Amino acid sequence: MRELILLILLNVLLYLRLRKVLDKRLDRVRGRYQQAKSEHDRLFLENRRAGEDNARLSKSVEETIAIYNITKDICKSLDENKVFDNFRNEMNSYIQVSDCKLLKKDADLSSYQDHTILPLSIDKTHFGYLVTSRIKEEEKDKFHILSQQFLLGIKRALLYQKVQELTVRDGLTGVFSRRYLLERLNEELERSKKFKYNFSFLMVDVDHFKDFNDRYGHLVGDAILKEIAGVIKEGIRQIDLVGRYGGEEFSIILAETDKDEAGFIAERIRQAVENRVIKVYDENLKVTISIGISVFPGNADNVLTLIDTADCALYRAKQTGRNLTCIYGTE
Repeated sequence: MRELILLILLNVLLYLRLRKVLDKRLDRVRGRYQQAKSEHDRLFLENRRAGEDNARLSKSVEETIAIYNITKDICKSLDENKVFDNFRNEMNSYIQVSDCKLLKKDADLSSYQDHTILPLSIDKTHFGYLVTSRIKEEEKDKFHILSQQFLLGIKRALLYQKVQELTVRDGLTGVFSRRYLLERLNEELERSKKFKYNFSFLMVDVDHFKDFNDRYGHLVGDAILKEIAGVIKEGIRQIDLVGRYGGEEFSIILAETDKDEAGFIAERIRQAVENRVIKVYDENLKVTISIGISVFPGNADNVLTLIDTADCALYRAKQTGRNLTCIYGTE
């Protein structure tokens, strides 16, 4: 009996011991489970937040790409004003502003203190300002991106204008090129025929220009041509045109001008050149010009004849002493 009791006590002690060991292990398992569950919950929340952040980022990237892609719409025109109109229309698709203006670099900004003002520069040269009604803080990045696309459009338009000017302007004197002047001469001839206007065509030649080149060099000759071009431009109206015909010769189109008026203008230009002291480097030079005049329709009814008769008048001016004005058909 005693042995049975001892056996039972031993089994009870063994059970309690095993139970205690199992409870400890179970507690460790439960603890690890809770840790794993907490880590899972944390990772799940982080993953969800990452998904939301990724969605917001994707949307932002799509909007940014869309903004950059509108460059082709902003730049589809080569006119500055139309580029700005395109920019303003596109901007309203992304940013709600009640007012947007393009101001020149010397504009008075004092009345725009409650606006967003963005200085614009092209190749480090101050161009002007974009002025808009106050923009929300969260939309400023979009505004700056759009403004850069606008600048690309403006830069392209200005480059196109520069190229166009180079094709119609003489690089040395800044007056119109021969090709462009002849195009305008044809237009003026057709206009004058249609409305029965007079107009005059003048050929101008620098007297003894070769002697100046030979004595002082071509740089001085170039300076003389630029100076005379400036004198001619000062002596004609805004509706008149002057171009470099070639070498030291200039041509002038005097719109709606008859023989007497053309003679008066030509003499004014000739005298202004004669009285001008041209300062080139260390030289003070006196230069004269000769002028031949042809008048439509009295002397010619087509461009070739008009040029030829003006050239004949110029030749007579040079043959009879230079520094003279001669009108074709008059002695």
